[in-house]
Amino acid sequence: GRDNASLIMQAVAGVFLMCALAFQLAEVGLVGLSVIVLQTALNGIVEEHQLGHAFEEALPFTALLAVFFAIVAVIHDQHLFTPVIDYVLALEPHLQPGMFYIANGVLSAISDNVFVATVYINEIKAAYVAGDLTRQQFDLLGVAINTGTNIPSVATPNGQAAFLFLLTSSLAPLIRLSYGRMVFMALPYTLTMGITGWMAVQWILQ
Repeated sequence: GRDNASLIMQAVAGVFLMCALAFQLAEVGLVGLSVIVLQTALNGIVEEHQLGHAFEEALPFTALLAVFFAIVAVIHDQHLFTPVIDYVLALEPHLQPGMFYIANGVLSAISDNVFVATVYINEIKAAYVAGDLTRQQFDLLGVAINTGTNIPSVATPNGQAAFLFLLTSSLAPLIRLSYGRMVFMALPYTLTMGITGWMAVQWILQ
């Protein structure tokens, strides 16, 4: 029946999503939009009033993401990261991955980790192009930055988009989920994963 057809369409859209991301067929945003269009059209949802409610839930989340993006954009435009990056690059090569992990880990807990990673990766890419880094060191720092922006960012809802979406959803008040409670619940994971990640980057990675 209709329910079975809907499930089949969802499965098709899921396969399309995985293939599109795996083979990088387009930018992530375009892939997401195409999945929305496919899902709605193939399930017969073609009227505007049927679609509107689906976007209302995400409005607070989207607004906060826009604010975080603006903050990081200002930081990048004003080159506020430059002193930190210059300081880390001036250290001994074996100390740099661990320090980058800490530096962008702290910032990722404040703002969205993807934005932070983008800024840091662009900065070390510029240093590599300028000849300040070897290819091996560039690769090591890339791994350290990627790790540092993903693991410590679980400390607050700011850092992880999934946590932020949950906090701003209508489900949060129903399960008594507040910002402070999320930080408290994530604290054991922040400490254990953060320390383990730093140790791996500092010693195992090299």
